[in-house]
Amino acid sequence: MEFWEYGLLFFSVIFGGGLGVFLQRQADNSLKLALAFGGAYLLGITFLHLIPEVFTGDNGRLGLWILAGFFIQLFLEQLSSGVEHGHIHVHGEGKNSMAVSVMLGLCLHALIEGIPISGYEHLGHGHEGHNHLLYGIILHKIPAAFALSLLLLLSKFKASTVWICLVVFASMSPLGVWIGQQLFTDPSSIRWITAIVIGSFLHISTTIIFESDSSRHHRIDWRKLVAITLGIALAFLSMHEH
Repeated sequence: MEFWEYGLLFFSVIFGGGLGVFLQRQADNSLKLALAFGGAYLLGITFLHLIPEVFTGDNGRLGLWILAGFFIQLFLEQLSSGVEHGHIHVHGEGKNSMAVSVMLGLCLHALIEGIPISGYEHLGHGHEGHNHLLYGIILHKIPAAFALSLLLLLSKFKASTVWICLVVFASMSPLGVWIGQQLFTDPSSIRWITAIVIGSFLHISTTIIFESDSSRHHRIDWRKLVAITLGIALAFLSMHEH
């Protein structure tokens, strides 16, 4: 994996968190649209790229790893309070324990999804120069960092603390990439760890899209519908880049 790709992973979090710090008043609508676009793109690349490439030469057990990834993400969201898909619950009392819980959940999630990034390029039809897993994680991290910074600011944490948390969060996926390069080098291990990330992506993306209906009347705001359509379209267009 190239140095600039590590930089993209790191600075996507700093960028998203910085937007949250500086655009607090306009945050609500911007966050929802960014989440809808990112969630739809995640769903698109999961079905159009990740699943077909992971199941090339499958031994029949990868479905279990996908299911495991789905439930691992379910557990992690008990710690992170759903910040990765835009939930912002303001806390007063016990804010320190809340921050530790949210950061633990987000950091574990970021670490796990970073592990297969480097190896994914060499899986099945992994097209050189087109690491769709990397792109999906970056697009997902920007609104997640946006939500994290807002949550911490609304919970009355100091700006310096918010930036420290963002730097720690930003470091997790690059650390995961390094761990993956050391421990997951054969195609079989890359496939099952990528399958876990697929399960996580399926949970996050479908949750985001299902929650786009904020009115609970089975009607999605037209702006969110456009964002979702653009996300799916971008994933589809990426099939024809090669």
